[in-house]
Amino acid sequence: MFARLLVFLLILSTGCVHRIQVQPFPAGPASTTIPKSIQIVVSAPALEGADHRPGITLLEWPHHDLRQAVIQYAQHRGTFSSVLTDHAEVILRIGTKLALASRQGRYHYHIRIQAEMSEADRPVKTYLAEGSAAGSVARWVTNSDREPIESALQLALDDLFAQIETDHWLDADEMGPLVP
Repeated sequence: MFARLLVFLLILSTGCVHRIQVQPFPAGPASTTIPKSIQIVVSAPALEGADHRPGITLLEWPHHDLRQAVIQYAQHRGTFSSVLTDHAEVILRIGTKLALASRQGRYHYHIRIQAEMSEADRPVKTYLAEGSAAGSVARWVTNSDREPIESALQLALDDLFAQIETDHWLDADEMGPLVP
């Protein structure tokens, strides 16, 4: 009897894991086009649950999916002349952290992106961008996590690319050192 209950709980818990796949689209096109190719390197997302604990219970956000989402976002936004998988003029390294908190009876999703722009292994500038979205009162199905994560990621990417687009140093023929 105990073994059956244990097997049932195991099946139930593994069947409830929310595997997140997001496809954020830009809120609008790029405000300026930078005539350079970019390679986007995305690290695996860091997940932080309630009380600053590592991980978020019953949530899986594969690194491959986050990487694809960021690359597709960049392609749709059109900030750079091309988005390449390797050997581009500019490299953008992105680290992403997703934090989940429960406040006022709802779940809140917060994404923080730390990005470093470089050219030929020379750091040029770092960026910090954030986006937040309120979720549902319960995390019953995958969409209750996916939709607010996608929204928060889209807001963070909009913020990041808007910052990059306002840095007019990127549209110069020669990218020199950035003076703050």
